[in-house]
Amino acid sequence: MIRKILILALALGFVSCIKQEPNGANARLSYFDVKGYFNKEINRLQQTNPTVQKTVSVNGTAENRKLKIPDWQKELAVFTNADINKASWQGEFKITASNQLTIYSSANKKIPVKKILLTHQHNKLAKIVIIVESKNILFQSTDTLTYAPDRFYEIKKFQKIRFLKQKYYHITGKIN
Repeated sequence: MIRKILILALALGFVSCIKQEPNGANARLSYFDVKGYFNKEINRLQQTNPTVQKTVSVNGTAENRKLKIPDWQKELAVFTNADINKASWQGEFKITASNQLTIYSSANKKIPVKKILLTHQHNKLAKIVIIVESKNILFQSTDTLTYAPDRFYEIKKFQKIRFLKQKYYHITGKIN
């Protein structure tokens, strides 16, 4: 019995030490809310259900189709995953802003999101460019993600795995 209580107390102690990421409506965000922005876009695109002219290219071999995207959450997941408002990343991004451009950049090697560029036109977000880099002894990857509301989204990916040929992926979706 005492052993069970001790195990329970230790488990509760470990759980209480886990750092929680802010996700509530009242959570104060230090940087642009990438995740929130794309969740709103995903909901809007699910409702409007636009036709997309989608081109997928791997190492220069391309395939082109006109289609309806059944799951925008899955389609734009790479964008929502580029959230920079993680508690452990607070203070790691330099912010440069002008009337039409805001840039968030980080030189921290442990943070994969290196840069976010927000272009504004007429006080409205016109385009987002996100650069994500991952590198270790066996793997190197660079993603350039571009999204222009109601116009297009683009995912460019360079991937090099040690002892294998490098790959280039290019996905473009023109929203009609």
